[in-house]
Amino acid sequence: MTRYTRRTRRTLQVTGVGVAALLALSACSSGSDSSSKKDSSSASKDSAKKVTGTVTVFAAASLKESFTTLGKDFEKAHPGTKVTFSFGGSDTLAASITGGAPADVFAAASPKTMAIVTDKKDAATAPSTFVRNQLEIATLPGNPDKVASLKDLTKSGLKVVLCDKTVPCGAAAQKALDASKLKLTPVSYEQDVKSALTKVELKEADAAVVYKTDVKAAGSKVEGVEFPESANAINDYPIALLKDAPNAEAAKEFIALVQSVEGQEVLTAAGFLKP
Repeated sequence: MTRYTRRTRRTLQVTGVGVAALLALSACSSGSDSSSKKDSSSASKDSAKKVTGTVTVFAAASLKESFTTLGKDFEKAHPGTKVTFSFGGSDTLAASITGGAPADVFAAASPKTMAIVTDKKDAATAPSTFVRNQLEIATLPGNPDKVASLKDLTKSGLKVVLCDKTVPCGAAAQKALDASKLKLTPVSYEQDVKSALTKVELKEADAAVVYKTDVKAAGSKVEGVEFPESANAINDYPIALLKDAPNAEAAKEFIALVQSVEGQEVLTAAGFLKP
């Protein structure tokens, strides 16, 4: 073997070792960068979910039971947060929001009452329907007056309570009555659906037109009577992030919970219809 051949072979061996080393270093560097980017992305994602502080939610009275449950679920999933609610007639809540009341989220019982807020440009996001609700007649336990239809509410001497016409449950009830060409003079108009139901629970009224969800929440305190006309007066419930939300990030997470599979399970269990 010539000296030239030995030198050439040695050079190639050295070169091969060098290339292998470079490839190994490159692979390590690439893997490290990829891992670093993945970890960074994961950390960023986790960080985005870490919200704290108080979330103030203005919600229709009929959402009280289900939203209270979701509020507790939210606080458990996000330690360091607190969800406070203001429940009432959607029109009253909307007026408070446009009047400057500090809130993060508005969940209304009808698109019409949500429009009070959106028309004033007080919503940061477009409203999204998350559930629907249907009317039902609530009577005294055992239904002593034998109410079996919407027409039965017009019986002489029967004390009936309705929600005010400006409130979603009242507007829906009036729509059903108009479609049936029935005239009903209630003993009182209430400012929200819970107040209407309470009149029956306290036996201050014989019946009230409320939502199915409220009848279900009342349990044995009342008896529910379905009526076919209610199918033509179903209310969509929209939810939106408010423009001047003090805690917008946490509010977005709460809305996400309401719209999630878990949130929908809580709402449908309460008697709400899927959107």
